Amino acid sequence: MSIVRDWTPAKAAAFTKSNLTFEHGLHERPMFGDAGLEELLDRYPREKLGVFTMGEDPVAWTTWRKGSAGTMTGSKLLEAAQAGRIWLNLRETNRYLDAYAALDAEIFAEKQARSGVKAFKRDLGMLISSADAQVFYHLDVPLVSLWQLRGQKRVWVYPVADPYVGQEVLERIVLKETAEQFTFDPAWDAGAEVHDLTPGKMVTWKQNAPHRIENGPMLNVSLSIEFMTPQALMRANVIYANGVLRRRLGARPRVQNGFTPTVLGKVAVARAAKALKLQATHERVLPVSFRLDNQRPGLLLPA
Repeated sequence: MSIVRDWTPAKAAAFTKSNLTFEHGLHERPMFGDAGLEELLDRYPREKLGVFTMGEDPVAWTTWRKGSAGTMTGSKLLEAAQAGRIWLNLRETNRYLDAYAALDAEIFAEKQARSGVKAFKRDLGMLISSADAQVFYHLDVPLVSLWQLRGQKRVWVYPVADPYVGQEVLERIVLKETAEQFTFDPAWDAGAEVHDLTPGKMVTWKQNAPHRIENGPMLNVSLSIEFMTPQALMRANVIYANGVLRRRLGARPRVQNGFTPTVLGKVAVARAAKALKLQATHERVLPVSFRLDNQRPGLLLPA
């Protein structure tokens, strides 16, 4: 049986180009039950585990804080997610665990067979998060699909245009001069697509679309997949080149799509700039400001 249950010719043609929703069956697999999640948390490299907490105001993105899980067992970590206000981010599970590498291969074999899309730089990550937790307004450089496995969450997806994200903000993110999170105006919700995800729902959106997420009042488990296609990588390089041209030459470039001479020229500019290291990156590295309490699940202690 297919993982995605409602492929249509129209959805296949629009995949990676438009915001789309799908029905899937991954939530029925035992690997996403409590025992499977505990095993995942025990086996996933602890130094790679992202542990975060955040405030309640969707505008206050600077309240996003990084923590440490220490040597807590997978069982205790799952208890902490069920009891507290944390967001566990397990990036690239397909790189570290065989079962997730197999899942990644299965998902993308189906996507290619159905849509013809060839994907690479694939990052299949697991998200285990608390009731009412949120992810602030941000955008990603790659393409993204979000698969709901347990619980409920609401996702707002905004247009890739002013005022939601300007060209210069987009360039700063691609150049890694700033964080993926940035200023949000609640008035923008009026222009957003709103998706309520329950187990068996998946949403994917246009490349670089700003979005934010709020959990329902229960534990949430989701699969977040980032990936590139030739077209997506081309777009990322065009934006990178635009940033270089703006900073080095004072140009006011815009983003072009397709494989035109202008686009190919900008790809060459981006590759040369990266090779010569013309642009210094300033990646935001959050300090560890709290640790999880092993004895009292959900309690946050000073680091």
